Amino acid sequence: MNFTRWSARLPGTQRRAAARIEHAVPPDRRGEGSVPAARVEQLTDDSPCLPAVDELPARDVLDRVPALVALVHGPDHHIAYVNDAYTAAFGVRPPGAPAREALPELAELGLLPLLDQVLRSDKPRTLKSRKALDGRTYTFTCTPVAENGDHDGGVLLFATDVTDHAEAAERLRASERRQRETAVTLQRSLLPQELEQPDDLRVAATYQPGGTEAAVGGDWYDVITLGGGRTALVIGDVMGRGVRAAAVMGQLRTAVRAYARLDLPPHEVLQLLDGLATEIDANQIATCAYAVHDPNEGRLVYASAGHLPILVRDENGSVLRTDEPTGPPLGTGGWIHTSGSVPLGPGSTAVLYTDGLVERRNEDLDEGIAALERALAGATGTPQVICDRLVRSAGVTADHDDDVAVLVLQHPARTGPDGELFRNAALELLGGVEAAPRARAFASGVLTSWRFPVELHDLGVLATSELVANSLQHGTPPMRLRLRRTDRRLIIEVTDGDDHLPRRRRAEPGDESGRGIAIVATIASGWGSRRTPGGGKAVWCEFVLPKG
Repeated sequence: MNFTRWSARLPGTQRRAAARIEHAVPPDRRGEGSVPAARVEQLTDDSPCLPAVDELPARDVLDRVPALVALVHGPDHHIAYVNDAYTAAFGVRPPGAPAREALPELAELGLLPLLDQVLRSDKPRTLKSRKALDGRTYTFTCTPVAENGDHDGGVLLFATDVTDHAEAAERLRASERRQRETAVTLQRSLLPQELEQPDDLRVAATYQPGGTEAAVGGDWYDVITLGGGRTALVIGDVMGRGVRAAAVMGQLRTAVRAYARLDLPPHEVLQLLDGLATEIDANQIATCAYAVHDPNEGRLVYASAGHLPILVRDENGSVLRTDEPTGPPLGTGGWIHTSGSVPLGPGSTAVLYTDGLVERRNEDLDEGIAALERALAGATGTPQVICDRLVRSAGVTADHDDDVAVLVLQHPARTGPDGELFRNAALELLGGVEAAPRARAFASGVLTSWRFPVELHDLGVLATSELVANSLQHGTPPMRLRLRRTDRRLIIEVTDGDDHLPRRRRAEPGDESGRGIAIVATIASGWGSRRTPGGGKAVWCEFVLPKG
């Protein structure tokens, strides 16, 4: 193999030689215009005569470059030349041998098909950051060195050592992985480890962190049993990425649980959260939807702070998208939130979700929500099955570019023996003090018909008597007594028209009143009170039913 013949065909060699002949500067005009003054002073007769770049032999140049260089020719890529740097890295390579046998490092890196491609297309190709057998990382550039139509064409391999860059990039990726693992761990630790399961609802949720880098967001969800058979459902999304977003999410979720214990309407909870979000970080905003389900009313009362609409599928399979009211995200301040409601009776399913489930870069958001509606209309089964189907239908995978949180709740339609475990009874409390004995008789008859044991029957009648007496003394009409049983508990609730909430206090020995709520709190598993939307209040207590 004549290396001189191959070096003469290196790209640019012939063009530079021609340019040198065509544009040679006459001796008498040397220094005019084309050469800077500083250079003219150096180009004197006393200066040493330096060879031009085009006059240097190609082999001398390639022998001295620190990069790895190899020249192969023919369809089998026979070795024509390797420079000293290549020999130092991989050892001596016999000239004339085919690359498949004599250059195992190229075969190991998968470069042989690339050589074939360069030879056929007569176009250069580059393979970035490949770790070779010597443990170093190189970027390989393969360039054709023959003119078109030459059946004996060749390829020049130029390998640049990028080990330092590759190691720095790997350290950066490892750091990002650790940061992401930290953020995901924090995010998951702040989410509910086990969802509360209300008596009247079946609930499931899923969280899918987005991407493979440290880009976990602040999506969260929660289920909070409020007592008296009511349940709060929350979903939110903190804008931003990383540990900071997860930390803000944890603070908001904790605050939601605290505010939920006050049993406030949804819009008042969001109003409190809005102020808190501003205090946590004025530059950090979040969206949130807060809803409360009351099985007695068969409705879902909700409020939204910039969050996506809740989807509800009724027992007939029709899907309803909640609209107004929706306020701005939390942390913006200056907005008065309001509540809305949507039917959620037996047989209905509701879905709360974050934007990662429906938002795509090249698709309108409404199209994503419409696709989710269609998926929900055809999804049946348990809440967990529906949750998984919705995530799959949205195309969410492990490398999805955004966090996804989904919360699915069902209000089952119970029939047969299961339906016997869920019963309701109510009595309007009319008249004056004579309403108290009627309420006790009503409660006794209902609890007897529900076949409660004697001890629970007597405790239920006593709690009814105290709650009704408290309402008759401190409340205003209209008054109502409601008894409700589930498969787990007995709930007794009294409503009246006065919005003054009772509180448990210590009665002095000489006081003739003030012991009713204390008695209820002592004998019941739990008790509470709340203001009702139309004015007035509801006071309730509940007893856990014995198993079996």
